[in-house]
Amino acid sequence: MPCKLAITSMSLGRCYAGHSFATKMDAAHKYGYQGIELFHEDLVDVAYSLSSETPSPEGPSQEAQAAAARHIRRLCQARGIEIICLQPFSHYDGLLDREEHERRLGQLELWFTLARELGTDMIQIPASFLPASRVTEDLNLIVSDLQIVADMGLRQDPPIRFAYESLCWSTRVDTWELCWEVVQRVDRPNFGMCLDTFNIAGRIYADPTAASGRTPDAEAAVRQSIARMIAHVDVKKVFYVQVVDAERLSEPLVPGHPFYNADQPPRMSWSRNCRLFYGEDERGAYLPVREIARAFFHGLGFEGWVSLELFHRRMADEEPQVPEELARRGAASWVKLQKDMKLNVDKPKSSKTTRVYASL
Repeated sequence: MPCKLAITSMSLGRCYAGHSFATKMDAAHKYGYQGIELFHEDLVDVAYSLSSETPSPEGPSQEAQAAAARHIRRLCQARGIEIICLQPFSHYDGLLDREEHERRLGQLELWFTLARELGTDMIQIPASFLPASRVTEDLNLIVSDLQIVADMGLRQDPPIRFAYESLCWSTRVDTWELCWEVVQRVDRPNFGMCLDTFNIAGRIYADPTAASGRTPDAEAAVRQSIARMIAHVDVKKVFYVQVVDAERLSEPLVPGHPFYNADQPPRMSWSRNCRLFYGEDERGAYLPVREIARAFFHGLGFEGWVSLELFHRRMADEEPQVPEELARRGAASWVKLQKDMKLNVDKPKSSKTTRVYASL
């Protein structure tokens, strides 16, 4: 499948900032996005808006969430937008509390229903970032847990795929190398990975707590990591990629910094406040995203969904222009990415879908 442009629904402005889901999809449609990664938080917001239920820690009822999923699918279909996955199914793998493990598996059954209602066959699982006291160090248990969900997905009709992703602040699986090891050991046809330029660079190149914003030997670490990726990763197991950058901070993210949160790893606080679209150098982008993206498209030969997963403090602003502003910036970023990666764009006369493929 050629490459297609998607964006995370959350990237167009967080739902609690007062931007309706329909408004965000209008902005996505206006600027040519073909798909979205749907955040469950957005679905929850829609569920409450459509029902008379009172918000609770347990979330909306299953019936309200299923109705919201059907509504979201209709909204997206009307705008020619495909829902590529539902995410994030968080804090499942490697839980030391096995009763909580079983509870999360029960919740997954609802997610299967939601996926079917949304018309998607994929659920994204980020590697857990719970405190170390709650997550096992035993990679065998993490693999076993993920084999369970993969097997559950295979029993669905149609089968559900899972895209596992290492976050640069995950508790145990915090590099793409560990993520790839897990994917190989899970060894199921419906279990693959999401490669994300931000999370790759955010772990081995960037250090928001350092005055330089970088880790020691950052450039060498990236070169070596890219070489390993090209040599070892089977592109068939890369279900989609995310391409975004991030802002270099003027001061280290330590106690006293405006973004510091004692309850979060520094890289998580940085991620939530400071991601940028690809090519936004004028806004302080500094990660080696171009080199990593080139490894995706030319080294691995990736073809498929390319998602722009943005998190930024601007998303919490309530100004009505926020969704369109972010959609416009993302679209401009996509144009730069096409040019820099030498991507050829094909627009078939018989289809409104833009097909993109890498040309060496």
